Amino acid sequence: MNRLENSGRRDSGPGRSRAKGAGKNAGGSRSRAGGSYRSGQAGRLNAAQTARKNSSHRRKKEPNYKGIALVGVILLVVILCAALALSRRGQEASIQESSPEASETEIIQEVTVDGVTITGLSKSEAREAILGEFPWAMTVTFEDDVYEVEDLMAWKVDALLDEIYSGTDQTSYTLDTDGMEEEAAQAAAACASRWDKAAKNGSIDSFDAENGEFTFAGEEEGFAIDQEKLARDILAALEAKDFDAEIEASGSPVAPEITAAQAKEQYKTLSTLTTNTTANSNRNTNIRLAAQAINGTIVQPGEEFSFNGTVGQRTEAKGYKGAAAYNNGEVVQEIGGGVCQVSTTLYGAVFRAGLEITYRRSHTFEPNYITPGQDATVSWEQPDFKFRNNSSAAIGIRASYSNQKMTVSIYGIPILEEGVTWDLESKKTEDVAPPAPTYEEDQTLQPGVEVLKSAGSAGSRWETYKVVYKDGVEVSRELDHRATYKGHAPVIQRNTTGIVLPPEETTTSAETPVQTVDGMPEGYVPSSEGSGGPGEATQGSGSGGPGEVTQTETPAPTTQAATEPVGPGESGQTGGAAQTEAETTGMVIAPLNP
Repeated sequence: MNRLENSGRRDSGPGRSRAKGAGKNAGGSRSRAGGSYRSGQAGRLNAAQTARKNSSHRRKKEPNYKGIALVGVILLVVILCAALALSRRGQEASIQESSPEASETEIIQEVTVDGVTITGLSKSEAREAILGEFPWAMTVTFEDDVYEVEDLMAWKVDALLDEIYSGTDQTSYTLDTDGMEEEAAQAAAACASRWDKAAKNGSIDSFDAENGEFTFAGEEEGFAIDQEKLARDILAALEAKDFDAEIEASGSPVAPEITAAQAKEQYKTLSTLTTNTTANSNRNTNIRLAAQAINGTIVQPGEEFSFNGTVGQRTEAKGYKGAAAYNNGEVVQEIGGGVCQVSTTLYGAVFRAGLEITYRRSHTFEPNYITPGQDATVSWEQPDFKFRNNSSAAIGIRASYSNQKMTVSIYGIPILEEGVTWDLESKKTEDVAPPAPTYEEDQTLQPGVEVLKSAGSAGSRWETYKVVYKDGVEVSRELDHRATYKGHAPVIQRNTTGIVLPPEETTTSAETPVQTVDGMPEGYVPSSEGSGGPGEATQGSGSGGPGEVTQTETPAPTTQAATEPVGPGESGQTGGAAQTEAETTGMVIAPLNP
């Protein structure tokens, strides 16, 4: 039964299935199609799930850069917003601090300052109230002049208000005027600088050229404000809170330290220097004119003397002559040539008097009217020679030319201590090789023959020392400056044209006077070394008194030199005029083609 039933069910099952399939053939087709669709859809779903699994697997292995970037942007925005908020709060705080009304706390309790009530006022309002009750208008008068004293109490008021507004419980305050001694003294000193007058000592006042003597002027009284009394009066007014007091200053005459009579006794010749010139009349004329220009000059205390400023430009209109000088190493005729000997002689006298040298230059070539290293070149407008009167009295300059001697003396009240003298000593430290020869064409010479026209000379380097003596005994020696002098190039004549002319058919170019740099005299050769030799300074005991120095030198054939500018105040410089070269005309050196 059961088996039948089961068999029937098995039979009927397929029948039904077939019947259904027969009755719904199209539906069966749809079923098959749908099955196929479902099968494809399932495949796609499986593939999508697999892809998602794979994608998830990959995301686990690789960073999510987009997410990280997004987080970074968010964080940056947050930070910028926070910074902007802080900045705004800072600006608001700054505005509040800059506005007293916004930051100052008003006083609630009853508070007074020397009777001025500041209850309910801010600090700035309280300040105005106190200053309104005690305005500053203190003045000091002397004769018809009035000096307005700077407000000495403003800082005291500010300090008191800082104390009050810091939160103390005190209800009554008073302005403190203690400890104002320094402020009062400064105010008194300001008044003194306005009204004090220095006493004038008796001293030389002018120069009598006819008699060759300086004349003296009488002394003048000065005046000094009594600063101690004035400071006490200012302090008394402060203590009384009399801030608009009118105080009258007083003082007393100040006698000069030196009367005219005393000056005449104290003035003396502080130093003298003499250098020898040559027989060249034009050059000596120039020296005489420059000496006359500085003779009788008075230099007041603290004043700076300028050689060019005193002598002025050397021109033919003033009588200056053309004299041999070097310009860029070439011998030229210069208007005023030789004036350097005046500035050099002045330099030596000024130094030995103890005055302050402020501007000096050495020459380009070695001088031989003075020891190298002790010269001072000048030219218009530069270089100049300058010194300052660092003494307490006026000094006078005496300068003269006579019989081929140039002399300068400094006249004044001694600057150096009694028994102390200054001197200059120079020593050569090195020879400098002469420049390469220069050549001149001479068509009177045979081709291949060279003739030495000028032998030239070596240059040199020198050190100059300031030597201090006390009662004739050396007490110190220090380097004052260094100087380097150029050598002269030998001049050789030759004929490279291949054409020989008789002497009468050759011409020599004429020299034209020019205004260039000062030069040395004609007829000099480089100074020789050794005791008492040319260019050496020797201590003298003549009428010049202490510090007198006489220079000697030996003249010989040719001329000297030119200047080279250097910076102000330099030592060890080259520059200026001066140096000669011995000529050995006609000496045959050697033929080029023997």
